[in-house]
Amino acid sequence: MTTLWQASQQLQSGDAMPEAFTESALRAAQNPEQQGSLVFTQRYAASGSAANARWQAKQALSAIDGLPISIKDLFDVQGEVTTAGSRLLADAPVATANASVVDKLLLAGAAIVGKTTMTEFAFSGLGINPHYGTPVNPWQREQQRIPGGSSSGAAVAVAEGMCLGAVGTDTGGSVRIPAALCGLTGFKPTAERINQTGTLPLSTSLDSIGVIADDVRSCWLLDSVIADRPLDLQSLDLRNARFAVPQTRVLDNLDQHVAQAWQRAITLLKQAGATVLDIILPELDELNAMNARGGITAYEAWQWHKKTAQAQPEAYDPQVLVRVQRGSHLTEQDATELYQQRAAWQQRINAALGDFDALLMPTVPLVAPTIASLNDAQRYMEINALMLRNPSIINMLDGCALSLPCHQPGSAPVGLSLASIHGDDASLISWSLAVETALNRRS
Repeated sequence: MTTLWQASQQLQSGDAMPEAFTESALRAAQNPEQQGSLVFTQRYAASGSAANARWQAKQALSAIDGLPISIKDLFDVQGEVTTAGSRLLADAPVATANASVVDKLLLAGAAIVGKTTMTEFAFSGLGINPHYGTPVNPWQREQQRIPGGSSSGAAVAVAEGMCLGAVGTDTGGSVRIPAALCGLTGFKPTAERINQTGTLPLSTSLDSIGVIADDVRSCWLLDSVIADRPLDLQSLDLRNARFAVPQTRVLDNLDQHVAQAWQRAITLLKQAGATVLDIILPELDELNAMNARGGITAYEAWQWHKKTAQAQPEAYDPQVLVRVQRGSHLTEQDATELYQQRAAWQQRINAALGDFDALLMPTVPLVAPTIASLNDAQRYMEINALMLRNPSIINMLDGCALSLPCHQPGSAPVGLSLASIHGDDASLISWSLAVETALNRRS
């Protein structure tokens, strides 16, 4: 399958025209044997013909002009209702303007093929949606496994060729979790790099906008279009790398597939010359206490949802509602203490990681379970907490992270996470490119 980066290179060399890629994506979305009706809540009649003319005249609007991109169903599109995966908003007023990221994509000439489905209000890492249906993971599709969330449709759209790149959001792992479970690459940047105007919030302190694609260069390319400033992608030598592996929290309860892929990845990085050091990082255990009553996410989500959650609780996904309602028990004083605790925690983590180029950990501890296995409410909450456990660390840190596939071809998809502190995005994505090369060299 052609990646976004490869397609862009073909356009720039004159070996292809964008219309071919857009038509291929639309065919995949319309194929009755695939699941476009579950992947998209809204599909657009995107066309690459105008972009063809621009490329032929050497007047392309950007390196992705005419290439098929999807957007998550919580970005405003002018004249449309933003439903955020919920029936509650089906009759809400239409958006009066595009979200900032939508405008940036349109200015770049991207062929936006549709809005992708998601967990209701982005409040789960599993990707299950009882209102619009759940697109199943392309891996062992017949077993009906979860895609991961909340950017569920975004990942499946890329994995099944319905777009070459997807824009989603990430509050506790919502880009990286589905990328890991579907065998893709997901990049969560430092939140302030991408303007969130016109994006329906979950937790304004933790929300960020990220991207999903097939590889690091494709994520970098799409990020360059939607961010206020593009990152400088460098070629780095892993023999100069110092990576930290926390022994606290992030390696607990790994299933067999994840543990094997994780050990293989670490071995390959060491063989490539990287210095990989185990560290304790006891600060990670403090997150359990900070989040014991729902934490910042629940408090801020309740501020947005309290009117509808009190007036129409039956309209919510019950698994989402119970997490929203936890915020009702937190006072303004509780929130002030949480914000203070977070700020102090960030300072200590930043100091502990100051000598390292990146933090390494499994993106999630489990491969994708079946949707049917999560019908039990208690089981749902347990698996959701496990999926969010590792990636949510970086949202609390207000840092940046990228999940890379690290499994062997044909085996269960597993993600390797590289993460770093606030504003270290350029270095992180450059190291991720070097790590991707090392992992693929021996695949």
